[in-house]
Amino acid sequence: MTIDDPRGRIDYDETGDGQTIVFVPGSCSTGAAWRPVIAALGGRFRCVTTSLLGYGGTAERRRTGDASIAHEADIIEAVIRRAGGTVHLVGHSFGGLSALAVALRGRAPLASLTIAETPAVDILRAAGEHEYYGAFRAMTDAYFAAVRSGEREAIGAMLDFYGGAGSFASWPARVRAYAVETTPVNLLDWESAYGFELSPAMLAAIKLRVLVMYGGDSPAAVRRANALLALHIAGAAHEIIEDAAHFLISTHAEAVAQSIARHASGGG
Repeated sequence: MTIDDPRGRIDYDETGDGQTIVFVPGSCSTGAAWRPVIAALGGRFRCVTTSLLGYGGTAERRRTGDASIAHEADIIEAVIRRAGGTVHLVGHSFGGLSALAVALRGRAPLASLTIAETPAVDILRAAGEHEYYGAFRAMTDAYFAAVRSGEREAIGAMLDFYGGAGSFASWPARVRAYAVETTPVNLLDWESAYGFELSPAMLAAIKLRVLVMYGGDSPAAVRRANALLALHIAGAAHEIIEDAAHFLISTHAEAVAQSIARHASGGG
């Protein structure tokens, strides 16, 4: 199933019954990335998936210089409208940042928000966490430079920043090929992320039940950004998945599913 939006098609799929959870994947992936978590939920929820702009069947509508994260919020809100009613919104990585943008806009009927491993770079800058902000900047500056120099698999170093050295090389060939193919899309994702202004005051204005989740083995800069989100969103629950890194929705799907189910059911 897809949504035929005037600005381009949007991926849409759903399975199961019960309370509705809308799952938003990160960069270099599609809604299929959530299959391990959805399987672990065991049919207890109606699970809706999509893909972000430029991935899967979702048409790109951004361009360099016009990559506002509002474009991602627009498509997520379209998915929520299609799903109907009030939903629990769950996002991983850049999908988590995009889901956060939806919550801040306050236009969609949300019962709760769960964000995992969110690259909330601007909260680091706003909080004066220069070392951690600089770690993100150093990584993306090197990544963008490698792309400009024609390095075909430049995206691999960016993914290794998240998952640890050798992560990209360990992936199946088809998954690596998709990441390389979608590198231009991922560059827009980073433009969106750096252009997404965040502040403690903005986060404090969110009036939802929120769960912030990240891996205990994730890079220090990622852990600190997510810890700051949990600190500044009033009443947010804060969960660390031990022995997990950035790609926890596949490596630790059972633990992630348990946390999502507990939060969606009102258990924090």
